[in-house]
Amino acid sequence: MIRQRSSVRSRGSSSTTISDPREKVKDCCRKFVAFMCTQVGVGGLIVAYALVGAASFMSIETQEPNPLIEHVVTLRQNCAAELWDVTEQLNLFNSSIWHYEADLVLKRYQDDFAEAIRRGYDGRSPEEVWNFPAALMFCLAVFTMIGYGNMVPRTAWGKGATVIYATFGIPLYILYFMNMGKVLASTFKWLYTWFHECSHRSDEDGGLALEEGPGGLSPQKRIIVPTTACLWVITIYIATGTIMFAEWEKWTYLDSAYFCVTSLCKIGIGDLVPGANILDSQSGKPTKLVINFVYMLLGMGLVAMCYILMREEVRIKMQEIKEDTRLCLEDLSSKFAKCCGTKDSQYYD
Repeated sequence: MIRQRSSVRSRGSSSTTISDPREKVKDCCRKFVAFMCTQVGVGGLIVAYALVGAASFMSIETQEPNPLIEHVVTLRQNCAAELWDVTEQLNLFNSSIWHYEADLVLKRYQDDFAEAIRRGYDGRSPEEVWNFPAALMFCLAVFTMIGYGNMVPRTAWGKGATVIYATFGIPLYILYFMNMGKVLASTFKWLYTWFHECSHRSDEDGGLALEEGPGGLSPQKRIIVPTTACLWVITIYIATGTIMFAEWEKWTYLDSAYFCVTSLCKIGIGDLVPGANILDSQSGKPTKLVINFVYMLLGMGLVAMCYILMREEVRIKMQEIKEDTRLCLEDLSSKFAKCCGTKDSQYYD
């Protein structure tokens, strides 16, 4: 009986440890965190982060009307009323005085309108400014640290949300930058190695008998991706973006290349920004928006790939220079020692 009870207790304890809901939750959390640290998880997380941020900024910035719009409407109405008063008071026989008074009214309206433009008025309502393409490009500019500056949050809630959004978004983007760079670097290195082996296979087959070692196998040579290959990849990518933005945004090829280079280098001047003028998203066709967004994210990954591959090449070159310098110094020291030893032996003789 005692043995049966102990066995029953042991079975119950093992079943409770296996079916413990807390352990299941912890196990699911560990698996979720491990998946989110992978390349697919980080990529999906940063896309979801951008989409949620765009929807949040749209909701925040469109709740309050822009006071500058009402101010400009009031200026326009006052200008029209003043011109009508001048026209009623001065008849056509006093045309010179009418022109003088009208010029004063228009000059005052022009100064007030220029001041409104300096304060951020562009003739668009908050709903027109913060559409989904523009909000998505704003989020992309925030967590990638490009900072175009073509559109900024106007409300206090929007400014506070930008601070919080950048605080969590920048580390997430750095994680994406490093993971995507490693994936693209390993993929491009494998493709370059495969292409290099295929192009030199005929030469290797011709000289196989001379290169085979004692075991019958030729030693594998380490292949390094050259810097020129990375530069060619970036050049082709920029050229593709230049043609794409020139056709879609109606820019010149110089402006398109200028935008691609300043964006991928994170300069972010902000005079040219795609997405704000895309009207397909309003008609339910956000194809251009998706391609623009993917182009920027993939371009950042290619920049990270080139950085990793160039760093590897520089490290190997430095090791070769260090080894050559060591061998040269050893050779010089041996020659110097031999020369000094020969002179000493002649002196003692």
